[in-house]
Amino acid sequence: MRKTYHLTGLKETRNQSLTEFFTILQHLFNQLIQAVERIQSAPHSKLNVEKRVLDAARARKPSKENIAFLTKRPHYLVNDEKLGFIHNNGQWFLPSHVLETKRQVDYDTMENRFVRWVLVRISQKLIDLKSRLSEKGRLQDPLLLKRLDLMQSHFRRLLKLDFLNVGEMKQLSISLVLQMAPGYREVYRNYLMLMKGLSIQSDLFRLSMKDLAQLYEYWCFLKIHDLLSRKYELLKQDIIKINRTGVFVTLDKTQKAKMVYRNPKNGELFTLYYNALPKGDQSPTLSQRPDNVLTLKKNDSSAEYKYIFDAKYRMNPAYEGTPYYEKYKMPGPEEDDINTMHRYRDAIVYMDGQHREFERSMFGTYVLFPYHDEAQFREHRFYKSIELINIGAFPFLPNSTALMEAFLDEIIQDSPEKDYERSTQPRGTKDYYRNKMTGKNVAVGSLREASQLAAALKYGFYHVPLENISDHKLLTQLEYVALYQSRSQFQSTGEMGIHWYGKVLDWKVVRRKEITEIPARKGTEEKLYVKFTVEQWMKRDKPIISGGRGIYTLLYTSKYMFDRASEIAELKLETDEDLVKWREHRRVGQVKVNLNHEQVDLASKVLGIDFMES
Repeated sequence: MRKTYHLTGLKETRNQSLTEFFTILQHLFNQLIQAVERIQSAPHSKLNVEKRVLDAARARKPSKENIAFLTKRPHYLVNDEKLGFIHNNGQWFLPSHVLETKRQVDYDTMENRFVRWVLVRISQKLIDLKSRLSEKGRLQDPLLLKRLDLMQSHFRRLLKLDFLNVGEMKQLSISLVLQMAPGYREVYRNYLMLMKGLSIQSDLFRLSMKDLAQLYEYWCFLKIHDLLSRKYELLKQDIIKINRTGVFVTLDKTQKAKMVYRNPKNGELFTLYYNALPKGDQSPTLSQRPDNVLTLKKNDSSAEYKYIFDAKYRMNPAYEGTPYYEKYKMPGPEEDDINTMHRYRDAIVYMDGQHREFERSMFGTYVLFPYHDEAQFREHRFYKSIELINIGAFPFLPNSTALMEAFLDEIIQDSPEKDYERSTQPRGTKDYYRNKMTGKNVAVGSLREASQLAAALKYGFYHVPLENISDHKLLTQLEYVALYQSRSQFQSTGEMGIHWYGKVLDWKVVRRKEITEIPARKGTEEKLYVKFTVEQWMKRDKPIISGGRGIYTLLYTSKYMFDRASEIAELKLETDEDLVKWREHRRVGQVKVNLNHEQVDLASKVLGIDFMES
């Protein structure tokens, strides 16, 4: 079941094997038998003319040639006046001997000798083949033995036909009969296809063997491309090439073998590689070459998210009583193939050019195997493991592509964060990144006056009353400070929202009168303030707009949210559920966060996250 055989093209050979001969003969056998039987109805023949001198009394049909014959041979004439037939000067003569001409049909022609020679050669080849198989103990196949015997019996029957009772062929000359006569031309053509490679060292057929596993690998790649091209725009491909003779498909096994697509909804690019790793990926130990690699480049993320889909043309049928059935209760991929997916994910790494460190680059690895029942396979352990550790299998056949198609749409539409969360992280990763991802290390402060902005930017600081900081522990984890420009103070300049932020070098609690960069208002000289020293003020490429809301005193958020927010209300999102919902909505359009207060820092609850199509 793993091999297919088909005839194709031409191949020059000096030593055609018996296997090739027998394979070609099977295709031509019926045509050859029918051609010889057609010749039997009207075989080619020649007319042999035999002339002999007989006693006149025995001759049946003397020909007209006897007049000239007897004229030159008068000794065959006898004088007989009573019975004479020939009159000469008054004398009558009777011929004692005459010439008789006999015509006979003869099938011993060069064309019939050729037909017999072809049948004898083929029959001898079958005898040699049977002898070889007998020597190697290969005649245990009853179907093959029966086929060989049947062919030999047909050839023996044909060789007994009357028109083939001819002599041996001494030389072959191509006549019009062999080229054009019904039956003979078919035998001659089959001879060229069958015997030319054996005797004249050139054949017209070549056995082309394709491993079905390789054909399945080709089909999986082309089908993945088909699923992607239905919904996404194909920008570039170098798999299908064109030459002058037509269109042919070549699956190039180099790093240039790739298909590039674009998501029309958000402009993201992703690439499908065949039998090659993306540039930069490698294995420091042993070479790794998966079948198909899908690389996703997400907006708002510098990392590439890569997934392996490896075609495996084998399946465990899970027969009752086998260990596989005891474990999984249904057919599925082989365990060795799943182990290969674990190897791919751990072995293929990427060298970080900046820090010169290896990083694991594959976020998910999956087996594609030939199985039709997608509904049943949903309950298989190797399908459920995809959600748990992002390693598993998909049934993939022409009528079983729904699970694969849904998964491709899911990973393409997912946010970078969700793609990252799919991969299995080392133990302790969440604790390590908790402060970086969710810790409130950015303070966004409002400006009381427009002049405060100019002084803050000029002298590199920001000050806020100590009483506005309800939890003094937050001061120890603040890493950045940002400036909120309210509508009431900055509407005239047109620069509203959050434009400026900077990294905190130091902070200290001082009296207001000690902040000399901006004169203190009367009555506030002894009031305690927190003064933040900023390393350098940086301006955002896209400001965080107010969206109809404001900041009363101080708003605390994470650097993660500060870098991604487009409205200040989004800085209030804290729970994992709200963050997941917000990220997914932001992937396809604008998001509106509803709070229970107009001032974001005073709001205590997120009322909802609404999707607004852009």
